Amino acid sequence: MKILITGGSGFIGTNFVKCALNRNHIIYNIDNLSLFSKDQNISHKNYIFSKIDIRNETEILEILNKFIPDKIINMAAESHVDKSISEPKTFLETNILGTYNMLEAANTFWKNNKKSSFCFHHVSSDEVFGSLKKNDKPFIEHSNYKPNSPYSASKAGSDHLVRSWNKTFGLPVSITHCSNNFGPYQSPEKLIPLTIIKCLTKKIIPVYGNGENIRDWLYVKDHVNALLDIMEKNIINQNFVIGSRNEKTNIQIINQICDICDIHFKKKYNYKLLIKYVEDRLGHDQRYAINPDSIEKKTNWSSKFDFNEAIEKTFFWYLKNKTWWKNLIN
Repeated sequence: MKILITGGSGFIGTNFVKCALNRNHIIYNIDNLSLFSKDQNISHKNYIFSKIDIRNETEILEILNKFIPDKIINMAAESHVDKSISEPKTFLETNILGTYNMLEAANTFWKNNKKSSFCFHHVSSDEVFGSLKKNDKPFIEHSNYKPNSPYSASKAGSDHLVRSWNKTFGLPVSITHCSNNFGPYQSPEKLIPLTIIKCLTKKIIPVYGNGENIRDWLYVKDHVNALLDIMEKNIINQNFVIGSRNEKTNIQIINQICDICDIHFKKKYNYKLLIKYVEDRLGHDQRYAINPDSIEKKTNWSSKFDFNEAIEKTFFWYLKNKTWWKNLIN
């Protein structure tokens, strides 16, 4: 397939591009490189990159008419919850107005190129569904929207735009809501890479509140395989939640990374001494969890990576790629 991806130089996007190229797809990546200073993807005969902001509808439409994709996958987004609290306007501009521009360009393209394989796939988050209590059932495709942060509200708004362009204009779409991703190329501001880097540099590991907030963790390579399975099976006008039934508290994750460091560095230092509890985040959701029954039944996808093995893989990736994350921190 010919796939145009927005945000393909980010964390999930980079992993998606690499996986898609391995599956012999042709990729056109547009990214404004606001998160990373350069595109992470290697040179490949089936890969094209353009530095473009998704708020530039004219340039996007020009690329669509030139590339003529089978699929568009919209990953470009501001995603850090803390930053959304301090800078909410940026999230509205990118996540809502940016998605609007992509939909307008895609709809114009669709009217002139009604390929049977065409679909606008929007990558969203489980955070749009709000927070679960300890004994609540996990999120499913039709869970109610109850966003609690400016980030999740902006993602919810973009979801509603995608659905409305389908219902009003007939644009073929699909939407996926993923649980918390982790793996290579994730920004150092996120929990797992942040904890790994704090351990490697022996700096304080901040823990919000009591550390008992629960997330359903999904290895990024499982996530991108799910997205490609949906595209390759040409599933259109449906939405899915993607998770791996792997609920962990934040403090469990942090302790596990400290244990990995203890083993790797042969207990020369007690990494758990770096843990420091700090004031809780504003509006901090207590628990996210996903029931992926639907995607498993309709695509035969399932998560392949064991969490313990995947978090070790992630630790060693950051250990071997110090220059990459040090440049970002600097």
